[in-house]
Amino acid sequence: MNITLSPQVIFQELDKEAILLDLNGEAYYGLDEVGMRLWQLLSANGDFDAAVAQMVTEYEVEEEELRRDLLELLEDMAQSDLVAWE
Repeated sequence: MNITLSPQVIFQELDKEAILLDLNGEAYYGLDEVGMRLWQLLSANGDFDAAVAQMVTEYEVEEEELRRDLLELLEDMAQSDLVAWE
């Protein structure tokens, strides 16, 4: 699955967290360390499956659980027009 990050979003890292600023709605969206890492990987190539595979090697988590949690995060982000997918 390919994920497209909105070009209207500014990404700012703050230590082990990140802030997304939606320039259209001027809303802030906070990401924890895992969400920040997902955004970083998706900004590199947009490939969700590759991002999950990479994150499984970086975090002590089962792939199925990680995939489920990340999809939930992406659905929330899509509702705010921060991301879209094909």
